[in-house]
Amino acid sequence: MFLAEGDHTPSPVFPIWQELVVGTIAFGVLCFVLMKYVFPQMEKTFKARVDAIEGGIERAERAQAEANALLDQYKAQLAEARTEAARIRDEARADAEGIRADIQAQAQQERDRIVAAGREALAAERQSIINELRGEIGTLAVDLAGKIVGESLEDEARRKGTVDRFLSDLAGAR
Repeated sequence: MFLAEGDHTPSPVFPIWQELVVGTIAFGVLCFVLMKYVFPQMEKTFKARVDAIEGGIERAERAQAEANALLDQYKAQLAEARTEAARIRDEARADAEGIRADIQAQAQQERDRIVAAGREALAAERQSIINELRGEIGTLAVDLAGKIVGESLEDEARRKGTVDRFLSDLAGAR
């Protein structure tokens, strides 16, 4: 099983020692290059990736906190705006009620003025009609009385006294 001095066939169990030395040196060089250049670069890449992920999480948490703060601020502003709108609405209602009361008061005054003017006009017209009718009634009464009595009541003083008595009797009969 051992190699004979002239036999160069390698044994599957025992490798050639030169290959072991070259393999060990190549493995050492490979390990040195990996440890010196590749692993630190990979470590930097992994660390950068971890930092990016953790930074992303922190940024997301900060953004979430800012968003929550803004949401609270907007809710407060919305509540304030609603309160302000309610106040403005109440003021508008009060103003409208005041305007309505003013308009009603003005309308009442205008109605009272128109009614008073109508009553005055009606009273003046009534007085004018009464004066006109007195004159006509007086003339008719004098004519009628003259026909009944048979004498002429043309005398102005007598006529006026007769007409006034007649009208007084009419007013008293009412």
